[in-house]
Amino acid sequence: MNFEDESFDDTTEKGSDELLSDDNLRLPENANVLVRLHAIRAWLTRRQQETTIEMGENALALQEAMQEGDYSRLRRREREALAERLQHAQETLHAAQLRLETYEEAETLLEDCITHTTSGERVLVEYYLMLEELLNDVNMHEDASSPRLRALADVQHRVERVGAPGEE
Repeated sequence: MNFEDESFDDTTEKGSDELLSDDNLRLPENANVLVRLHAIRAWLTRRQQETTIEMGENALALQEAMQEGDYSRLRRREREALAERLQHAQETLHAAQLRLETYEEAETLLEDCITHTTSGERVLVEYYLMLEELLNDVNMHEDASSPRLRALADVQHRVERVGAPGEE
């Protein structure tokens, strides 16, 4: 076999989960509710994977900052800069952890909703209402910039985007 003469295309075809998890996904109005549910599940899975990677990167940055050196040998400004980097790394890691927990909670809510809702068409409406209630509850206890509140709003926006046929 002569592989040199054949053109080799190393681009891979995107799988359905990757396509359905795209932030800019537009489903046709007549898309089945199961496709809509799969699009929400795939998006939640992708968000969890991305957040897990972000957590790993943040943990590595935190570890590197902690290993930077002996505090006693650093000058005052260097100690202050290092302390700021440590604090920032800890805050970003904590924010990513909260987002991951929120995406996992949203996934659990969706599965509970699927299990307890008898009508397939009603699942997304019930899920949206559950998210709305949770968002209102979180909004009462946390500020608008909280990672948990932003993640819940992102999930709700995703449901609005793929869950309601013909509405934008």
